[in-house]
Amino acid sequence: MTQIASKKELSFEDFKTEVLNDYKIAIISRECSLLGRREVLTGKAKFGIFGDGKEVPQLAMAKAFKNGDFRSGYYRDQTFMMAIGQMTIQQFFAGLYGHADIDHDPMSAGRQMGGHFATHSLNEDGSWKNLTLQKNSSADISPTAGQMPRLLGLAQASKIYRNVSGINNKTNFSINGNEIAWGTIGNASTSEGLFFETINAAGVLQVPMVMSVWDDEYGISVHAKYQTTKENISEILKGFQRDNENKGYEIIRVKGWDYPALVTAYEQAAKIAREEHVPVLIHVQELTQPQGHSTSGSHERYKNADRLAWEADYDCIRQMKLWMIAINIATQEELDEIDNAVKKDVLEGKKAAWSAFVDPIKKEQKELVALLENIAASSENKVFIEKLTSDLASIKEPIRKDIIVTARKVLRLIAKENGKNQLAQWITAYIEKIQPKFSSNLFSESTQNVLSVEEVRPEYAENAEEVDGRIIIRDNFDAIFSKYPETLVFGEDAGNIGDVNQGLEGMQEKYGELRIADAGIREATILGQGIGMAMRGLRPIAEIQYLDYLLYAIQIMSDDLATLQYRTRGKQKAPLIIRTRGHRLEGIWHSGSPMGMIINAIRGIHVLVPRNMTKAAGFYNTLLETDEPALVVECLNGYRLKETMPVNMGEFKTPIGVVETLKEGKDITLVSYGSTLRLVEQAAKELLEIGIDAEIIDVQSLLPFDINHDIVKSLAKTNRLLVIDEDVPGGASAYILQQILDEQNGYKYLDSKPETLAAKAHRPAYGTDGDYFSKPSVEDIYEKVYAIMNEVNPEKFPNLY
Repeated sequence: MTQIASKKELSFEDFKTEVLNDYKIAIISRECSLLGRREVLTGKAKFGIFGDGKEVPQLAMAKAFKNGDFRSGYYRDQTFMMAIGQMTIQQFFAGLYGHADIDHDPMSAGRQMGGHFATHSLNEDGSWKNLTLQKNSSADISPTAGQMPRLLGLAQASKIYRNVSGINNKTNFSINGNEIAWGTIGNASTSEGLFFETINAAGVLQVPMVMSVWDDEYGISVHAKYQTTKENISEILKGFQRDNENKGYEIIRVKGWDYPALVTAYEQAAKIAREEHVPVLIHVQELTQPQGHSTSGSHERYKNADRLAWEADYDCIRQMKLWMIAINIATQEELDEIDNAVKKDVLEGKKAAWSAFVDPIKKEQKELVALLENIAASSENKVFIEKLTSDLASIKEPIRKDIIVTARKVLRLIAKENGKNQLAQWITAYIEKIQPKFSSNLFSESTQNVLSVEEVRPEYAENAEEVDGRIIIRDNFDAIFSKYPETLVFGEDAGNIGDVNQGLEGMQEKYGELRIADAGIREATILGQGIGMAMRGLRPIAEIQYLDYLLYAIQIMSDDLATLQYRTRGKQKAPLIIRTRGHRLEGIWHSGSPMGMIINAIRGIHVLVPRNMTKAAGFYNTLLETDEPALVVECLNGYRLKETMPVNMGEFKTPIGVVETLKEGKDITLVSYGSTLRLVEQAAKELLEIGIDAEIIDVQSLLPFDINHDIVKSLAKTNRLLVIDEDVPGGASAYILQQILDEQNGYKYLDSKPETLAAKAHRPAYGTDGDYFSKPSVEDIYEKVYAIMNEVNPEKFPNLY
């Protein structure tokens, strides 16, 4: 689409050409929606959710959207993507069919349903493209308002780039911070807490964000009167309007069917946000949704006749047509001609997308049919194989499930026959070829992944002093901020006081309020700041004050950050570091260790659990050389414990996915992590006094877990295993046990039942006694090990109870 400052600068003929081009894009998008619904109802596609009724405001938004800008929106924005040249008709239908090929469905390679949009920020090798030379869309997610936290970070990146000097490779990501982050959301989703949290945070931070609310008065079937106070989101947000005394928002209201007013509104919003770094809310009212919410139902069920008639009359494309005819841009006949031509183009694009999707599968179908016919000829189960083969061959439009299911069923029939090996090899090769289409890129596959960084050990002077652990983490952060100008940290109490445990003491004074920043009590948008800034080339460290508070942000971590590389098939990344602290504090709300919940919710993010501050500092140093996100859980009771001061701050690196043996032993392997290790070490000393020699292994990293399979090597020596942690029963200890037994085949070496020792199922009660009776103690560990050894040698270790 041609970028213009104002239609007043154009001749009428140029203006006419541009408007007609806009109209054509709107009609293409509408026809895609209409035909897309039919594709779902005929069974070719599984589900559809479309942008019909929202076309004209999205055209206006696209005009104001420039290279380097970012969109963080939702599943109605297909017209916008077409208008900025980032989606074709064929690609629209490829996404609808779930085509598992990034060249055909560049949005997600079939990993998300249609309507979830993204552009490619990365080259094939995982390196950054120059994002200032293209129009960018961060990858959408389905959870309502889930796009909001990320939007905040995308906008904040411009503020950082404009005001922080010395950032490496800055011009690949920003031109003087002039880029806008554009958000879109449906009116009903503004009821979500994430919307209000983000709106408030953006007003506080004063970042270049333009937030569009597409308002059609409904949320699926629920009218706005049940959604929003006063039935009007801009009305209740009037208090955010800036004035001469107070910073805030510029709030603009505009009718969604009024093309010239929309163009003016978006030009005005872009100018304010881009030049002044002031957030803008555009409330786009009186929109329609001609086909209802999705292909799952009909809006005739919940809209009355008057509403349906109004929607037909005020459909934005119809109103645009009337306006074009009224000011002599085109006649009805000329517009009909465009409509008819577009219908043909959309139909041809749909056919091309379907052929591209189904033809490779048909080829695979024929290949297997030929193989099975050959196998059947000499099989004792010929009749059954021929039936399965015939059924497969008769499927006119197969999917890959049809193919592989047939192959595996036949394999059962010939398990004792000569043809088995040929079919087994075919199945193995087929799965190896097809499975990555659905499973790759959960983690980085570039040369900058976490496994590519070599360990660098801390170095110590001969007269190295013993210092509080917080001094090590503080001085290491100092080295990091000096070495990497693109790093920044933000969170509750992270700035002025240098975090509650003084791990950032003095950093704000040295590096400034933009790089070492306090944040409000709003964990979800702290995460969102980090995601958005990381997507634009910065290296943010988002601090969540306590591990328990991570629950406020777990949805954003799980649905957005953890899936980003996967849902874009490696075309976007956000190497965000999340810093928090946990374990062993006393009380329900500050001492939970919900590690099992975390590691199972955020696959796609590395989870690191260092036992002391030196190990934690080494993890930060490692992560800053990688392109992957990670959560680092520092030991909350370790900041005042003494550690030896290294001399190579910022340089030593803790390897990720590698365990460490803290004590060698021959009788039993004790596996743990974090603060609990100190209890394990004490228990091991006491056990040694009675002749039980325990080997202690520090996991260090839960995701990834023991990539060298060192734990199973320990089991080969000790033949016994106890996993100890302070999560609930069946939490992280169960995960660790599964990794050792299933992944490492550790069961082969066990002479005793493998056991776990976790905390109680309830949250820890307050006080020292509450801690003792809620979590594993030294005595618990001692007695658990003793009981295992009692089974081995009851004479030497008689029952204690």
